[in-house]
Amino acid sequence: MDVAVHVAKSILDTYLRVQEGGVTEAIPVSDAFWEQLSSGAYPRLDEGRLMSAFTFSEPWPTWERHPAGEELVMLLAGEATVVLEDAHGQTHAVSLSAPGAYVLVPKNVWHTARTTVPTTMVFLTPGAGTEHRPVDD
Repeated sequence: MDVAVHVAKSILDTYLRVQEGGVTEAIPVSDAFWEQLSSGAYPRLDEGRLMSAFTFSEPWPTWERHPAGEELVMLLAGEATVVLEDAHGQTHAVSLSAPGAYVLVPKNVWHTARTTVPTTMVFLTPGAGTEHRPVDD
């Protein structure tokens, strides 16, 4: 391996597909990435895990769940509350306020995030079958 050809990249604009067997593929991110993903443009992301990160400063407009496995949600900067909904519709809030704090969202559990300050989080997500629904305020 020629180490000189490797350059540091940012997880904020290049996501990583972590495949079984330890192979990792860099995926350039555009403003249309999530829309393209939900319309089926990246079927290979159904296998393995997607590591992504983004910055937001308001509550997510949707809930999501991952039937293929648990999702790691880790705070890099800011603060956020991750809200989990159990099978009975009860919500449970997990506050993340220190860099490196994380929660493992169980397989098939609806979750969303809330914040009012600039917050950056990293996610390690099993992609197959991910579902979304709007947040009802």
